[in-house]
Amino acid sequence: MLWNKLGLVFAPSVFDWSAHTALQPTPIILDDRIRVYVGSRDAEGISRIGFVDLALDDPRKVINYSKSPVLDIGADGCFDESGVVPSALVKAGGKIYMFYAGYQLGSKVRFSVLGGLAISDDDGLTFTRAKRTPVFERNTRETIFRVPHSVIYENNKWKAWYGGGDRFIQGKSKTLPLYDIRYTESDTELNFDQEGTVLLTTKGDEYRLGRPFVFKKTENDYYLFYGYSTEDKPYCLGCARSTDLKEWTRQDELLNLGLSDSGWDSEMIAYPSVIEVNKRVYMMYNGNDYGREGFGIAELVDWRH
Repeated sequence: MLWNKLGLVFAPSVFDWSAHTALQPTPIILDDRIRVYVGSRDAEGISRIGFVDLALDDPRKVINYSKSPVLDIGADGCFDESGVVPSALVKAGGKIYMFYAGYQLGSKVRFSVLGGLAISDDDGLTFTRAKRTPVFERNTRETIFRVPHSVIYENNKWKAWYGGGDRFIQGKSKTLPLYDIRYTESDTELNFDQEGTVLLTTKGDEYRLGRPFVFKKTENDYYLFYGYSTEDKPYCLGCARSTDLKEWTRQDELLNLGLSDSGWDSEMIAYPSVIEVNKRVYMMYNGNDYGREGFGIAELVDWRH
């Protein structure tokens, strides 16, 4: 693939309700704009969800942003009491379904993160939790990490690609979360309790593989974009391909989107999301320090590989 980096598009400094970071940009195409939901952190590092609107004809142009969070942290003791971050969006039946990562700080582990659901009936301006508990609840093999990043609703099925795992390991200076990419489906958006199937797992010295974002190029050619980490490289981007959305082959070398020589994405590239707008394909992603300065966009120039 050949990408043209368009630069840092959105800086969270416009939010007067946050201190920094536009974490995990998650886009949805509305009638006259691209709305991108992000997690933005306060001075204590607690994330709440807001949005920025970008122009359809030029996604580098910001035309609006949320004046307050559209989803706040959960109640004390709930799975999302320590922060919320958007992860996947679905438009269905005149509503927008926002799946999100809910964080809870731990005592014996640093944190746990499970998938919640909030629903909007006003075109994504406000959201209400579907329930106070996770829709991606723990199970035997996924006790600590279980968050969807691509959800498709078709043929009365909710199909989800997610990150799942059940442990940390000790790294050089801190514990490291172990998770990989899995798939599950459900008849209802309110419950994905069934254990998923592992699709892609870590290799070599990687300890995590996550943020799986599905993109359909043609009827029989699908791409899965994701991030992976080692201790020496905190986050890099990779991709896999499939003809049926079931069997995936890692082909990280195809992506060809690396660090910049300097600036906001010179140390890390993380949390990809890919959309097609007016026959042009864009990737939104975070840079250094997990998106502390905001998120940027790259435009796909050529699929060749």
